[in-house]
Amino acid sequence: MKKLKKLNSAQVRRMYLDFFIQHGHKEMPSRSLVPVDDPTLLWINSGVATMKKYFDGKVVPENPRMTSSQKSIRTNDIENVGKTARHHTMFEMLGNFSVGDYFKKEVIPWAWELLTSDEWFAFDPAKLYITYYPKDHDAYNYWREAGVPEDHLVQNKDNFWDIGQGPSGPDTEIFYDRGQEMNNVPEDDPENYPGGENERYLEIWNIVFSQFNHTPEDTYEPLPHKNIDTGMGLERVVSIFENAPTNFETDLFLPLIKQTEEFSDSKKYGSNASDDIQFKIIADHIRTITFAIGDGALPSNMGRGYVIRRLLRRAVVAGKKLGIDEPFLAKMVPTVGKIMKDYYPDVLENADYIASVIKSEEDRFSATLNGGLNLLNNVIAEAKENGTNEIDGRTAFKLYDTYGFPIELTKEYAADEGLSVDQKGFEAAMTEQQNRARKARNIDNGMGVQTDVWTEFKEPSKYVGYTQLEVDGAKVIGLTQEGQHVDEADPSAKDIEVIFDVTPFYAEMGGQVADTGDIIDNYGKKVGRVVDVQHAPNQQNLHRVKLTAPLKKGAKYRLVVDRLRHLKIEKNHTATHLLDQALRNVLGGHTQQAGSLVEEHYLRFDFNHFGQVTEKDLKAVEKMVNEQIWKEIPVTTVETDIDSAKEMGAIALFSDKYGDKVRVVKIGDYNTEFCGGDHVNNTNELGLFKIVSEAGVGAGIRRIEAVTGSDAFQFMQKRVDLLDQVSNDLKVSQEKEVPHRIQELQSQLKDLQKTNESLQAKIASQQAGQVFDNVKETKNGGLIAAQVNVAGMSQLRQLADQWRQKGLSDFLVLGTANDDKANLLVAVSDEKAKQIKAGDLIKAIAPAINGGGGGRPTMAQAGGKNPAGIPQALEKAEEYLNH
Repeated sequence: MKKLKKLNSAQVRRMYLDFFIQHGHKEMPSRSLVPVDDPTLLWINSGVATMKKYFDGKVVPENPRMTSSQKSIRTNDIENVGKTARHHTMFEMLGNFSVGDYFKKEVIPWAWELLTSDEWFAFDPAKLYITYYPKDHDAYNYWREAGVPEDHLVQNKDNFWDIGQGPSGPDTEIFYDRGQEMNNVPEDDPENYPGGENERYLEIWNIVFSQFNHTPEDTYEPLPHKNIDTGMGLERVVSIFENAPTNFETDLFLPLIKQTEEFSDSKKYGSNASDDIQFKIIADHIRTITFAIGDGALPSNMGRGYVIRRLLRRAVVAGKKLGIDEPFLAKMVPTVGKIMKDYYPDVLENADYIASVIKSEEDRFSATLNGGLNLLNNVIAEAKENGTNEIDGRTAFKLYDTYGFPIELTKEYAADEGLSVDQKGFEAAMTEQQNRARKARNIDNGMGVQTDVWTEFKEPSKYVGYTQLEVDGAKVIGLTQEGQHVDEADPSAKDIEVIFDVTPFYAEMGGQVADTGDIIDNYGKKVGRVVDVQHAPNQQNLHRVKLTAPLKKGAKYRLVVDRLRHLKIEKNHTATHLLDQALRNVLGGHTQQAGSLVEEHYLRFDFNHFGQVTEKDLKAVEKMVNEQIWKEIPVTTVETDIDSAKEMGAIALFSDKYGDKVRVVKIGDYNTEFCGGDHVNNTNELGLFKIVSEAGVGAGIRRIEAVTGSDAFQFMQKRVDLLDQVSNDLKVSQEKEVPHRIQELQSQLKDLQKTNESLQAKIASQQAGQVFDNVKETKNGGLIAAQVNVAGMSQLRQLADQWRQKGLSDFLVLGTANDDKANLLVAVSDEKAKQIKAGDLIKAIAPAINGGGGGRPTMAQAGGKNPAGIPQALEKAEEYLNH
């Protein structure tokens, strides 16, 4: 029997990647947890999620063999975290991928080599079991050839990977036998087998043989290119090497658990099963929260932000169960960073910012948590008062959904008071919410059906638009019409795409929109218009055109870009780089680009920022950008390798869009960024930069829209024209007098409002003398009910205050009409409010004015759109009190 190697998490990760690098794979970096250009995903939830564009044929990778260790988030079963050995909200998925290159014959022997070779993992082959799809005879044969004994190969009809429309196929899973002593079921249990529900046989690797297209017609067609997609859970494999009972006793989680013990003082991990769950919840959730915030997501009530908020609240509540009453999660961020620094150094680099966001959210939740406890205490008191033994399910769900109380916590509090909780009612409310969320989302999570219209087209096309906007003799080397390759495209066709051997037209990328322009034949005749340019799967510029004459493959044409439009776009793109740097300088290095759009007449820039951007900061940003324009800084570009670019200090915005060779745009010493877009030669070409608007557009995402050059001038000119108009209307001779004149008018308006309010109060007092003399007796007490002529609800409340001070009756009902609106007010004496609440009375009479309302037991009000119904409302009040 082989002796198990001792490897830590960093060594396991590195060994896996190095193995596949030696077998010709390119190591792909772990992408942001926040998906880029993929609205179907809330989070990156697997290694293959970052490879979708390669597998569906939209992009051909530089190397069809790739390997990665991808951080991923899955939160569909949060409630299981801490209760099982291996449930996590964030995990790392080791994977190797082949896009139309190798298949079963290669990947199966490699898998066996990695797992069993002394040079690599060196697992004892006797401890490895393989499951496979019964009809997949090739997989079975290749495993046998690799050296797997027949009795270690297990058929399983569930070994077929299919998520709906898109690539699918059989898969094979690898299990590690940890021995019956690690099992949670008896040896003779029917689930005690590889693939069964047990802790003995630990699934460590899944290899998917993607060979079919699952079509919209629900058929399975062979893929044009067969692919390999694998996933090995890092946390699981590390638990084997570290001989840990669960993933939580590994070096990925144990330092966090030990730190939590220090916060708790009295609680120790391993002493109590219930406490252990709380330790695990905290260790799991703080990892997820830290990485999610580090990748730009922020706490909120929607989408990703809600997931972060929910995880943070669960962790805080778990801490309270361990006796931790002070904010503590923010202090754990550096520990997460130290654990993961080998592969994710950016966590430690941004630790202060991440911790500040968590601390702010923790402090906010403390007040929310106390509010939830107050509600729960009131509910418990009311249940006892009413003689019921159960807290209703919807209240329990409100505590869960609004205040972050897990149902288990509500049950514990209730049990201490001798009460139970309506579990079925809680689950029903939960199901209703899930159905609403599912209906609202309703987005297909699968990959697109693989297409190969342009996948095999590999003839090179050169983009020359950086230096020239016209090209003579551009040859048509690729041409499709309605999705089919043709030798000649007809003007009547709607969908025409063309690739030239050389082009000045920029293909949309990095937020910069595509160029537009004309296609001209050798006779000077315009034959078509380029309306859009995208990248083909092999990265050629793919032109979408509208034709006025036939376009022929092999023919040569003159291509002319709309020059003025292009130059405006250049200005706005350079301004985007200036703005990005200014935001970092003014707001802090934590700001990250979250999206951009560079158009002809404006630019839009989205960035991560926790909190509002003050007017002072916004002015500082705008001033800084303009200062770089006025300094007339040269803008230079260089093409180099990624490492050299990083040594230059270049900022990578969305790193997955960069190849081995990158283009770096440098604006003097002010800004250096990776960028494949078009830029001016000198910042002075921008002329002027003006921020048009700034606002929040999502959880922790702010958006700035701005203009440059002639558009900035036009924007400022409109402001000047507006100021001139205001000056004329205010009859001031100079613009500088406008603020003073406005202050004078505001002061006069306040004086008039005070005078008006005083007059209204006098009118109300005069009417009070008439109204308060008329007291009617009802079965429940004295009633004053009248329609009065006052300005609105404010005056009605003044009358009610006078009535209460004088103690004129038990009930007061007043109504007033203004234009097409009606207001009703009900006041009840403190003594009578114990029997009849003002809110109940207002609800009984408000329908007469086509309205509704509510309030406290002693005071309630209502508004409606039927003033003619006020007399009827007063009659209904008297009837109500006489019943």
